[in-house]
Amino acid sequence: MKHDTPWHRFKGNFLTGLAVVFPAVISIAIILWLFGTVSNMTDMLLVFLPKQWTHQTGAGGPGTGPMHWYWSLFALVLAVALISLMGRYARHYVGRKAIEFVDWALMQTPLVNKVYGTIKQVNQAFTSSSKSSFKQVVLLEFPRKGMYSMGFVTSEQNQEIQMKTKDRVLSVFVPTTPNPTTGYLLFVPEGLMTKLDMSVPDGIKCVVSLGSISPEYTPLVDPTLVAPTMASGDIVGSD
Repeated sequence: MKHDTPWHRFKGNFLTGLAVVFPAVISIAIILWLFGTVSNMTDMLLVFLPKQWTHQTGAGGPGTGPMHWYWSLFALVLAVALISLMGRYARHYVGRKAIEFVDWALMQTPLVNKVYGTIKQVNQAFTSSSKSSFKQVVLLEFPRKGMYSMGFVTSEQNQEIQMKTKDRVLSVFVPTTPNPTTGYLLFVPEGLMTKLDMSVPDGIKCVVSLGSISPEYTPLVDPTLVAPTMASGDIVGSD
C-alpha cells in the first residue's frame, strides 16, 4: 500500500529533480574535464608572457600558482585560430609541400617515426573516408563469452591469417571509452561477430559518450520471414 507521507513526497521530488539535474551536471563535468585536459597543452602557447600576468599567486609568490582560467581560455581560442590558419595554409600548394616536408622529416627521425606514424594512422582512421578508415561497426563477445563490446572493422584483407586459420578473419579495433584512440586489435572470424546497421560516426559517438548516445533504430522486418498467423480452430497438418 502506497502512503502519501512527507517522506514519500520528498523522495519522489528528489528523484525527479535528480533526473533533471544529473544530465546537466555530467555534461558540465565532462566539459570541464576536457577543458582542463586540453588546457594542459594549449597553455604552453602563452609561455612568452610573464607568469606574474598569467598565473595565480602560489606558495612561492606571484606567478607560482596555476594559470588563471581566463588565460587558459584565451590560449585555447588562440590554438583554435592557429589550427584554422594552418588548415587554410595547407590548402595551397606551398603549404602542402611544407607539410609534406615536415611529415617526411618526422618519418625519417628514429624513434619519433614510430610514435608519429602510429598517431597518424589512428588519426586517419577517425577522420578519413579512405580505405584506411573504419569500414563497419560490429558487435562481438569480448572480453569474455556473454559480454559484448562494440568494435570497428579495419581490414578484411588478412590473407596470411585467413590461410593459416582456414577461416575468413577480419581485423577489428575495439576502442576504450571515453578515449577511443586506445583499445585492442582483435582478429575475429566473421561468423563470430554481428554487423550493426549504425554508421561509423554514430558508433564513435556511442563510444565517446559512454554509451549514452545511440542512434535510433527502426528494424526492417522481411515479410517472408514472418510465420503466417493460424486462424482459431485450424489444425496443424490439416488440409
